[in-house]
Amino acid sequence: MEISRTEFKSRLERLRAEAEREGLDALLIHSNESDYANVRYLSDYWPAFESAGVFLPVDGTPCLIIGPESEDYAADRSVLEPIVKLTPYRESAEPEYPDVDVSSFQEVFANSRRPIKRLGIVGWAIFPHEIFLQVQSAAGSARIEKADHVMVRLRSIKSDSEIEVLKEANRIAELAIERVLEEVQPGITELQLVGIAQEALYRNGAEYEGMPLYVFGGRSTRHAISRPTNRVLAEGEVLQLNIGARVAGYSSSVGRPVYLGKKMPDHVKRLIQGGLEAHKETATWMRPGVQASAIAEKYWSYLQEHGLSDYFLYGPAHGLGMIEVEQPWVETTSKYPFAPNMTFQVDTFLRSGEFGCRWEDAVRITETGVEWLSGQRLELIEVG
Repeated sequence: MEISRTEFKSRLERLRAEAEREGLDALLIHSNESDYANVRYLSDYWPAFESAGVFLPVDGTPCLIIGPESEDYAADRSVLEPIVKLTPYRESAEPEYPDVDVSSFQEVFANSRRPIKRLGIVGWAIFPHEIFLQVQSAAGSARIEKADHVMVRLRSIKSDSEIEVLKEANRIAELAIERVLEEVQPGITELQLVGIAQEALYRNGAEYEGMPLYVFGGRSTRHAISRPTNRVLAEGEVLQLNIGARVAGYSSSVGRPVYLGKKMPDHVKRLIQGGLEAHKETATWMRPGVQASAIAEKYWSYLQEHGLSDYFLYGPAHGLGMIEVEQPWVETTSKYPFAPNMTFQVDTFLRSGEFGCRWEDAVRITETGVEWLSGQRLELIEVG
């Protein structure tokens, strides 16, 4: 399963049109190994160790920018040519590569047929200072500005191919959750369960994990962001699973709290059941034309009405695509309407002083509501 070359070419042309509409002369798109999405979206190139970029002039020839070591890899992988090597895109150990011929930003910017007066940077939050200084020097008097919103508009509405890839990523994640539930028992470690999940992901067709897998129990379930350890799981505690698969560059994450025991105590059941009901309810509010901020406000009101507001950290949803968490967010400050073929993670996370629980599923905005891209095991899960 993959994205066609025709679709990659269309993305470049649509992004070029968006940049011109913004009055920009060119875009410089930046990615690295962990936040690879923008460059891969345009080229299918996924950097390893090094950084990568795409230079896209409104009038001129786009190119892929890589570090000195990735030439053969990029030539075999990228659907975008030409490919240019620049030293500041090297790995963080900063080798000097004295015998490698590299290019410069002056040569890159020469691919623009018009003078660059406004240069937009996509990937502003991860744009390294070293690269910025070289861009600034080569761009002369050009105005350099943040332009992530241009790419967000493009990536927010998914094509049919993207939807199908996301469905597959979620299918694989759910298979991995089932495999974990078959093996989980008191006495096993969090990292042993990670290994079981990884085996299931790769066996069923994932190219990578969708994100660092969430498999942790006890008080660690209170962490909104965390990593599993060699901690041994014990009977009578909550285990949090957030399992994601990456397929053709698109990532899923299916979140399920699990109770290790035959019967949840009432206070545990109340919070987990409350989160599940809020999770399902949130999806019923999401439909075309509704302002995202209205959903966040409704979610907060729902938690207050049901006595759950003291357990709130954030929510209720965020964008989904190549990265498991990507723009746009659904927050009280989010000023945009939902539209068909936008995809989101409904992300319901509640925590007490003792434990936390997270329900997470992918949905697609349809003409009338949402389509669940995941949704198995939306139930109280007890492993006795």
